This record gives sequence, structure tokens and C-alpha cells, in this order.
Amino acid sequence: MGAVDDYMKPMHTIAQPISVTYSESPISKMMPFHSHLHHEIYYFNGGAVNYLIGDKLYELAPGDLILMHGMTLHCPHMASGNEYRRTTIHFDPDYVQGLAGPSFGVNVLQPFQELRNHRLRLLGADREEVERLLVRLTNMHTIQDPVAYRRLLAAFLELLLLIHGLCEKPMEARAEVVSDKALHVQNMISYLEEHYTEDLHLEQLEDALHLSKYYLSKIFKEVTGVTIFDFLYQRRINQAKIWLLREKKLSITDIGYQAGFKHPSHFSRMFKGLVGSTPEQYRRHHSSS
Repeated sequence: MGAVDDYMKPMHTIAQPISVTYSESPISKMMPFHSHLHHEIYYFNGGAVNYLIGDKLYELAPGDLILMHGMTLHCPHMASGNEYRRTTIHFDPDYVQGLAGPSFGVNVLQPFQELRNHRLRLLGADREEVERLLVRLTNMHTIQDPVAYRRLLAAFLELLLLIHGLCEKPMEARAEVVSDKALHVQNMISYLEEHYTEDLHLEQLEDALHLSKYYLSKIFKEVTGVTIFDFLYQRRINQAKIWLLREKKLSITDIGYQAGFKHPSHFSRMFKGLVGSTPEQYRRHHSSS
């Protein structure tokens, strides 16, 4: 198992309760795997990209809208220099819950709470309406005055209501063409998700999928942008972060073992390399915040 690449970055935060960004610049270097405490709405305007969210790999098409429960590990991957147009909204769910309290009549966060990570493939009038709202939000986000900010909040609540309705609406069954490579990688991700806490070796993937371990390693990196073991380490560390916050009675050593690390020193070293702090510092910081 090789060293973790430097594009594996710590969990990031947002400076504002709602942040809206549109970008059409091509990516010149690898986008990092990451997770965060806030929620995310991601709209794919155009280009060619694969998006890995948890144990699901999506080959995106223009008009795809993704809802993300931020703590799930996620990462886009595209060929360097390719067109990549997207709109991204990061928001603090507690802040939004305060805006749309019980008197609002609709729990606008329900799709994120129940579906957690979900892709909507938008067509026709639904796609046009979402794109219109996203353009409005992007434009208003750059205006620094109280009235524009209140209009941004109103437009954002309108978008959340629209998304809520789209998630309630039965989606027509649409055949999705998936490449053989993407299908093999999805099978690998599903296997890793089921067995990530175990002592894994490439030979186990080879036996389970009946494909050469060299071919599996090659296509995993090609489709996701990371190696199999980089993904495995990040998945283990991401789960360890959750247990550190939720399982107060578990020791750091026990969490490392349960996450799949055989040696506490290896767990601490990997955790600090990926998160930017030791497990003890991470637990202490989030317990006091």
C-alpha cells in the first residue's frame, strides 16, 4: 500500500451560511476527495466528468442535479483540460432550518435527510426552471447589500421547495447507458464499501470480480482519479471521523481497529495526513465546538 497522494485534503468548511459558485474553467490538477459538515447542491452544466459519492459512481450528463449530505466522501474526476461547467451551492443546514421553521409548512431539508445523496436527471421545463434559479442565485451572491442578500435567501428557499417537489414526483424510468469500465469500477466500489474494515488485498478483488488485479487497478485510477488503496484509506478515515464524534465511549485505538487499521500508529499517521490533525485533536476540537 503506497503513500497517500497530496490531493487527499482535509475536510473543509464554508465562511458563509450559503455559498453559490459557478465555474466553467477546466481543471488543471486533480480535484481532492473531501467531506464536510455542510450540505451541497451540485448542478452539472456541461462537459465530461465522473462523480464518485460514497459507494456510487455517476457518469454525469448536462442537467444532472446532485444533492449531497456533506459527510459522505465525494470527488469529481475529469480528464485534465476538458470542459467542465458546474454550479455549486454549499449551505449550513442548521441555518436553513432556522429560515424555514415549523411555520413554513414544508421541511425543505427532507430530501437531504432521507435520500442523503441523490441524483436528479432534469429535462425540459424542470431543467429550465432550475437553471433560471441558479443564474439568479449566482448573480445575487456577488451583490454586497442587505436587500440583495434577502432576495438570495428567498430564491434559495424557492430552489429547495422545487427540489422537494422533484424528489416527491415519481421519476420516469430512464435507461442509463453505463460503460463497461464504469460498471467494473462501480462493482469495485461496492465491494470496498462492504469490506473496507477488513484486511484487504488486491487478490480479493481479483477473485470477487474475476478480472486481473492489474486491470482493476488501472481502470479504477482512470475512472476515479485515485488508486484503490487511496480510496480505501480515505473511506476508513472518513468513517473514523464519524465514530470519533458519535461514539464517545470508544477509545482512539478501538476506533482505529474497527475502521480497518491493524496498528494504532498507522491509524494516527494516516488520520493526520488526511485530516490535518491527530484523532485525539480532532475529537477534542469538535467536542468543544
